[in-house]
Amino acid sequence: MRNTDDSDIALARRAALAGAAVGLRYFAALADLPTELKADGSTVTEADRAVETAVRDVLAAARPADAILGEEGGLTGAGGRRWIIDPIDGTAMFVAGDDRWLVLVALEEDGEIVAGVAAVPAQGALWWAGRGAGAYHSGIDDDGPARRLHVASDGADTPDGARLGVIPFDDQVFPAEWTMLAPLLATARKEPWPTHAALLVADGRLDLAVQTRGQVWDFAATSLIVREAGGRYSGLDGRPGPGAGPSLFTRSGPLHAATLKLLEGS
Repeated sequence: MRNTDDSDIALARRAALAGAAVGLRYFAALADLPTELKADGSTVTEADRAVETAVRDVLAAARPADAILGEEGGLTGAGGRRWIIDPIDGTAMFVAGDDRWLVLVALEEDGEIVAGVAAVPAQGALWWAGRGAGAYHSGIDDDGPARRLHVASDGADTPDGARLGVIPFDDQVFPAEWTMLAPLLATARKEPWPTHAALLVADGRLDLAVQTRGQVWDFAATSLIVREAGGRYSGLDGRPGPGAGPSLFTRSGPLHAATLKLLEGS
């Protein structure tokens, strides 16, 4: 398996930063931003669409032959290379003035995620990974060397007492999702997450994170970042790649297997 082309990682970062700049302009003027509801009940705004357009423009200019899948604009193009965009991951947080929203950009090549970027614009932070190239963190405006990410090197291989992050934040978790998580919440130690909980698993600050729902664009970038930091990712149904449904991020393979077993049938 060859490592990801550095130019693809650089392009993913450039596209995410272009989207971040647009998102920050809207974030600074939230009082003037109307919100809408999609058919699924989730929130969408003009900012979501504008950020996605900015990201798409960068990608299409540099890789015109590649397909692009975005949460707001759907799929354009075809072929073995597909860019996957979540323009504002956490729109509810965004419109509430919460600084934890992200811009997510990933590249899928022949069915495998090979580059992923998570910008946290309001926190001035950038997280990224390339297949076989490791995972990294820096400030958005940093010119110096990035910090290599590593999952926690110690800890139990079972959820008992493990540091757990649950996404989304509590008042957006559905009752059925709390029921699904009940066996894990009875043994793990649920903790707050000042940055997306999957990124904190990659940075060694949490042992595991569960994202209770999402689509491929919610998980494409973060799944690679956690894996390249030495951790594990899958759907709660065991699917290895990002897709629709709840997902699990952990610091180790044994912890991942034990958590899936604990939640089996929930």
